[in-house]
Amino acid sequence: MYKRLFRCVREFKKPTAVSLFFISLEAVVECFIPFITADLVNRIQADSGIEMVEILKTGLLLVVMAILSLSCGTIAGRACAKASAGFARNVRHDVFHNIQNFAFHNIDKFSTSSLVTRLTTDINHVQMSYMMIIRTAIRAPLMLVFSVVMSAIMGGALAATFVVVIPVLAGGLLLVSRKAMPAFRRVFKKYDRLNESIEENVRAMRVVKGFSREEYEKEKFGDASENIRRDFTTAERIVALNTPIMQLCMNFNMIFVMIIGSQLVVTTGSIGIGEMTAMLTYGVQVLMQLMMLSMIYVMLTMSAESFRRIAEVLAEKSSLTDPEDPITTIADGSIDFNGVSFKYVEGAERYALSDIDLHIRSGMTVGILGGTGSSKSTLVQLIPRLYDVSEGAVCVGGVDVRRYGLEALRNSVAMVLQKNLLFSGTIKENLRWGNPDATDEELVEACKLAQADEFVQSFPDGYDTFIEQGGTNVSGGQKQRLCIARALLKKPKILILDDSTSAVDTKTDALIRGGFKRFIPETTKIIIAQRVASVQDADLILVMDGGRIAAQGTHDELLKTSEIYREVYEQQTNGGGDDE
Repeated sequence: MYKRLFRCVREFKKPTAVSLFFISLEAVVECFIPFITADLVNRIQADSGIEMVEILKTGLLLVVMAILSLSCGTIAGRACAKASAGFARNVRHDVFHNIQNFAFHNIDKFSTSSLVTRLTTDINHVQMSYMMIIRTAIRAPLMLVFSVVMSAIMGGALAATFVVVIPVLAGGLLLVSRKAMPAFRRVFKKYDRLNESIEENVRAMRVVKGFSREEYEKEKFGDASENIRRDFTTAERIVALNTPIMQLCMNFNMIFVMIIGSQLVVTTGSIGIGEMTAMLTYGVQVLMQLMMLSMIYVMLTMSAESFRRIAEVLAEKSSLTDPEDPITTIADGSIDFNGVSFKYVEGAERYALSDIDLHIRSGMTVGILGGTGSSKSTLVQLIPRLYDVSEGAVCVGGVDVRRYGLEALRNSVAMVLQKNLLFSGTIKENLRWGNPDATDEELVEACKLAQADEFVQSFPDGYDTFIEQGGTNVSGGQKQRLCIARALLKKPKILILDDSTSAVDTKTDALIRGGFKRFIPETTKIIIAQRVASVQDADLILVMDGGRIAAQGTHDELLKTSEIYREVYEQQTNGGGDDE
């Protein structure tokens, strides 16, 4: 797990190494300063006639060492900031790019809110951990060992204080960290639920306001936020014990050194005032480094869950991959379903689609009708290989879709999904998702075919009109027509409209279909609709029921042979409704 993540260091290995080098140098310099100070104090104590020049030289040396320490710390800090921020950028890049390669099956394993949390909160934790590893995980052990060794050399028996203090402090901090970790781990899962609540609320803001559910949503968000607060409070209360444990050990060390050291200075003279002063300094350094190590342990343990969650996304491989020798040319828009059955999860008891045998010639217009849950959308999603069949084969242009390169196949199949989505940017920028190289004339032509040009031209900025995130500043019907135009710019061999004209009036719907018939006669058109009027002129109409094709034929044939189709038709014509 950690090995996979640390590959993301890549081009930031050099600033990482620079940071480690200068941090190590800083630690060495800091540990020598008390030694030099102690030597100066002892010489002053031993010889009251010491030359002022010697004192000034030693003072100047200490100033130089302090400046050197400061310089090393500054260089290390800058390099560390560059390395940790760069590492986080690479992790973010790799996670995002891997998500882009996911098939729908892979995306179904992770909720949207969870992926957002992993790309934001989790990566921030990983960045902080990496920074602490560089800055402290090397410095703290170096200073700890060096300070203990120097204390033993200079203080002799006084160094025995560390035999008591270090185990007590290390044990106490380790116990605190272990107690706090379960609460930290619970927080990450609750972050997912909090983000999910925010995402749902923002996306469905109109529904929330339409049903006056603002108070309910506030309460739901408050509960999720309160759960996180409780867990963080529990963890932080435990971690807060670090400070009193640290103070206890530090005060014990100071009292021990002051009492025992004073006796040794006064009674035996085995150590000087300089050594006792240095012992106090080294004692503080030892305890501070233990404190820093405990904080690293807390941070790393807390971030371990973030490391795992990010590594989980990076390790996920798309269930849909290109074959070894992919076919990149698609002959035509003919479609064949040969004994196809499909289920979303391998272990599912029930198939979403069963025993589908269907043959569509290139250039045909095919309509699909069926009740909610009859797997109409599932059927068409197998054509561009958004999912792979469980049994049988789907062929496009006479070739199994699994033999095509995914990019070639999907560039030949344009889908306008049930949930139309526009991105923030101008209308031109949104349309060019279909073809980045499309000219302005091609944009206008596609919009005219999708019956969108008229309303676009009515905007003050025309095709340069800015679309808000999610297309909130255009109506549902306008959004659908822009999405159809975007799909047409791909100049696909197969065009799939998944209930994509439900928000337009019947006249506009008819104009769109008439335009398809006149201007893209060679493109195979599949139209999923709720209105019989939207598909009754199709060359072939499928009636879906329970994941099977219950009936197929032309409008006239189905009126005679399909009870389901006839019932829907009569309800919509005689009853005056537009829905099933």
